Amino acid sequence: MSKVELLELNPEILEGVGSFCLRSKKKSTGYINKNKWLHNSFEEGLKYVQVIDDKKQVGFIEYTEAENSSRVVHADGYLVIHCLWVSEVGKGYGTRLIHKCVEDAKKLAKKGVVVITNSKTSWTPSKEIFLKNDFQVIDSAPYDFELLVYPLSNEAKQPYFPTDWEERIKKFNNLTILRSFQCPYVEIATENIIAGANKLNIPVELIDFQDRGELMALSPTPYGIFSVIYKAQLISFHRLTVHSVIKKLKALT
Repeated sequence: MSKVELLELNPEILEGVGSFCLRSKKKSTGYINKNKWLHNSFEEGLKYVQVIDDKKQVGFIEYTEAENSSRVVHADGYLVIHCLWVSEVGKGYGTRLIHKCVEDAKKLAKKGVVVITNSKTSWTPSKEIFLKNDFQVIDSAPYDFELLVYPLSNEAKQPYFPTDWEERIKKFNNLTILRSFQCPYVEIATENIIAGANKLNIPVELIDFQDRGELMALSPTPYGIFSVIYKAQLISFHRLTVHSVIKKLKALT
């Protein structure tokens, strides 16, 4: 019978075990940037917990206080789940990780836990597992984003999304990438945008969010860590192939 346990990473364990994200390419820029980001975020209270089955990494969850989160949501006093991923469903890995987050929220006397989902991309956690674990859908945003909450107090003010998404996008006419290094795949996604733009001789502007305030003010979607805008149109909030980049840019050129 296999032994399942949770391993909460800290800077020392991270150096030895490594993060779960993009672990197959530990020499890549994306993986290196992710680990640097984790080191800095641990100091702000971020939790990165792996689930281990028979000494093998099989999944992880990442969450932090909303005041330090890279998701665009007003949720002061809550924990925000950034990522939840498991290598095999049906074994209870995801539920166990969610329960760990909820228990931490209780210990920290938080108002609850929130997570942002999107049915159109695998870049966000799956909505279904949270509904099975008593989360409730309480808000939505353009491009199929939904906000789910696990409340720990009936008196707490519910979290909510901003409502000025269209105004945010209209600020950008040039081809612009807005990003955070919270996700290691952002580097690959950026490279594909630049490669496609170069084939069409379109210059690319790059905005690396320096803090949560900048992210909250500029991000055109709740996802927060990667957005591509061209001629006041959202091109993508997740990785595209170079072919898809060229196709989308040509449609607006």
